[in-house]
Amino acid sequence: MAKKQRIDKILSNLGYGSRTEIKKYCKNGLVVVNGATISNPGQQVDHESDEIYFEGKKVVYREFVYLMMNKPGGYISATTDKYDPVVIDLIDPSYLIFEPFPVGRLDKDTEGLLVLTNDGQLSHRVLSPKKHVPKTYYAKVSGVVGEDDIKAFKEGVVLDDGYKTMPSELVIIKSDDESEIELTIHEGKFHQVKRMFESVGKEVVYLKRLSMGNLKLDESLELGEYRELTDEEVLLIEERN
Repeated sequence: MAKKQRIDKILSNLGYGSRTEIKKYCKNGLVVVNGATISNPGQQVDHESDEIYFEGKKVVYREFVYLMMNKPGGYISATTDKYDPVVIDLIDPSYLIFEPFPVGRLDKDTEGLLVLTNDGQLSHRVLSPKKHVPKTYYAKVSGVVGEDDIKAFKEGVVLDDGYKTMPSELVIIKSDDESEIELTIHEGKFHQVKRMFESVGKEVVYLKRLSMGNLKLDESLELGEYRELTDEEVLLIEERN
């Protein structure tokens, strides 16, 4: 059974206004619970079993929000930054009341799949080193990528700080002076994909995340666009093939 909460707390948490504003709305008869007009903003309500209406429209309560964004370059994967725009700047204010944050980071110049949520437990599970949630990237690489690189990445490469990466799966789409690849990694070290290619003498010139777990980027989303995840898609974030 859901724990009862004050009606002003429920409505303010959902972005209907401040506690002071909700108090005025109650006095003006705009809040109705189970068919009865609520004048007391401190009245205890069960958001799961009680029917709440505000200005004649049913209030749908939810604790968490889950968003999929096609992150554009030039934005920091953070909620605030002193110098650069952040991905939260792209989110509609109606979602900001939930205080969403990025699940993990994409570099400033990296594009693609970014999940934002206020579900801290989900974020912790996805980012936990013990989980090894796979992430697949598409990259353009300066230099010819070949079988030796596939073998090296499969065995794990040593980064500039001496860390040896877990085995990863490198697929070559095009091998040329500028190669195109897809790479699946199972950890999330700082600038990992770029540093992996640096370890084999090559440079990543474009990077885009395609998937996290079994959740794939919705390619219909333009850069900077986002949408809510379905319940099924939320489960896919933690799944591994």
